[in-house]
Amino acid sequence: MDLAPKQARTDSSTDHSTVEQRLRFFMQDVTGRALVMMESATQGQQGIAMDLVQEAFISLHKSYSDKSTEEWYPLFYTILNNKLQDWRRKEARRASPFSLFKKVSLDDDNEIIDVVDESTPNPFEFLNQEVTMEEIQVAINQLPVRQQQAFMLRAWEGFDTSTTAQIMDCSEGSVKTHYHRAIQGLRIALEHLNPHGGSSDE
Repeated sequence: MDLAPKQARTDSSTDHSTVEQRLRFFMQDVTGRALVMMESATQGQQGIAMDLVQEAFISLHKSYSDKSTEEWYPLFYTILNNKLQDWRRKEARRASPFSLFKKVSLDDDNEIIDVVDESTPNPFEFLNQEVTMEEIQVAINQLPVRQQQAFMLRAWEGFDTSTTAQIMDCSEGSVKTHYHRAIQGLRIALEHLNPHGGSSDE
């Protein structure tokens, strides 16, 4: 499973490849990163994370097998996001039975005006090279779920703001807000591990 940030995609589809072959290659490419995202979003519940990822693959194959491999990437993450939100709503209602009578608010999607949407970085660009993947993952886990999603989709998967907004079912402004807050949160969380990064005090 590939846990590293996505650098470049190669379309595995050819005239001679079957849907099953393409799906197998696609799963090998995306499973690791998708599991990391879902484990963070479900607070380390590996079983739930695996179920959500597997269900997303099944839905992708069932509904979009005729699409190209490249089209599968945003479709898969859209399906996965929908399944995650469904799971979170069920968990919220289970924790608060009376929530059936009111809208369950999972995250704050309030937008910040004029937030700069930093160009899609390699997640390691703003960190000292000695910071390990495990340390980054711990910091990501501490972020709110929507910030996790925005960061992982933008930085790990390399989706642009528009595609990320479609996947997360929110506005581009909300994506920019979540992504900006995630970057700031990670910088703060990892600051003690990055002594050469400079102080945030100016």
